[in-house]
Amino acid sequence: MERRLNLVKSDFEQLEKRVLPRFPFCYLTFKSDKTSKVFEVKDISNSGMQLGLKVGNMDLKKDDKVHGLLHWSGRELEISGSVKWSSDSRVGVEFLNNPQMNDLVSHFLNMSEIATQLKPVHKMDQAIEVPRALRYWLRADGPVEIFVWQHNDREYERIQILMMENFIEWEDGKGLKSAKVLSKRDKDTPLITEDEYVYQVD
Repeated sequence: MERRLNLVKSDFEQLEKRVLPRFPFCYLTFKSDKTSKVFEVKDISNSGMQLGLKVGNMDLKKDDKVHGLLHWSGRELEISGSVKWSSDSRVGVEFLNNPQMNDLVSHFLNMSEIATQLKPVHKMDQAIEVPRALRYWLRADGPVEIFVWQHNDREYERIQILMMENFIEWEDGKGLKSAKVLSKRDKDTPLITEDEYVYQVD
């Protein structure tokens, strides 16, 4: 667990880094009208989303206009926006900022809907590598994940909640902290698929 608690040094502020397991499948997807490609929605909030593509070129670059459909467990939402940044494997999209779009996204991502999508990864029969110290792992694709870690004696060690761009953590003996997610990137290792998050603590 030590590597999950590394600090990122900065001249201006001290940011914290966490490495958390990544679920290999994503049921929250975006189909672009422009490219006809289906992207995994790696992360999403009321203001935008981060898209990934397992195979092929992204075909999206900074300032490109984006339009298409979000799909999630039988629900869909028509989305418009623009690309704010792009890399070989991911792009960041900012949603069109107007009252109608804001209302539609807020309804699509309301907590009641997200709660119905939470699934217990730790109980799944699929070949998913779950770290030994991870007692409970609940996820709802891009918006929400909950991790409950345990000590060797099975007492709770840490509870971590990712909720869109927000991060909340309770740690045994230290208490509660909240933070804003600044970045998220793939961190593939030989034994487990992980994501590395950088947070700005409140």
